[in-house]
Amino acid sequence: MRQSMIDDLWGEEEEDEDTQKDRYLTFHLGGEDYALEIRHVTEIISIQKITEVPDLPDFVKGVINLRGQVIPAIDLRLRFGLPAKGYDERTCIIITRMNDIPVGVIVDTVNEVLDIPADRISPPPSVQRGTAHRFVEGLGQAGDSVKIILNAQKLLHGDELDMLDMQ
Repeated sequence: MRQSMIDDLWGEEEEDEDTQKDRYLTFHLGGEDYALEIRHVTEIISIQKITEVPDLPDFVKGVINLRGQVIPAIDLRLRFGLPAKGYDERTCIIITRMNDIPVGVIVDTVNEVLDIPADRISPPPSVQRGTAHRFVEGLGQAGDSVKIILNAQKLLHGDELDMLDMQ
C-alpha cells in the first residue's frame, strides 16, 4: 500500500541524480515537519511487527523483516529526545539506504515529496541545546511553511548506530 504511495509521489522509478536534486520527502514528527533528501529513501511502509533486540539504544526499537531482509528500525521521536507515542494506522516506516545499509525510520506520518531549491534553504540556527540539533542540515522554505531538513548521514550513522550493520 505505502509502496504505491511512494511510486505515485515519485512518478517514474528513475534514479537519475538530476531528477532527485532538490527533492525531499517530508514527514511529520511531534509538532514539526521534517524533510529527508529523496535520494536516501527507498520506500515507505506501514508500521509492522518489530522484533526487539536486547542491549541496543532506546531509540532502536528492534528489527523488521522486509521481504526476507532484516532491517533495524529506529524511532525518530526517541532519537530526538521527544516523548514516546503509540503507533497507529498513520505511523510509517521510511526505509532509507545510506552506504548500502538499509535502516527503517519510524515517523508519525509521511506528508509529501517537495521541491526545495538550494536558494530556499537557510543554515540551521547555531543552538547547542538538546540532541536533535546535530542532525539538522538546514531550514527549507516551502510555500508558507518551513521544513526542518535532516542530514541523513548524521541521522543514520554515529557511535550508537555503528553496531546495527545487519548485512
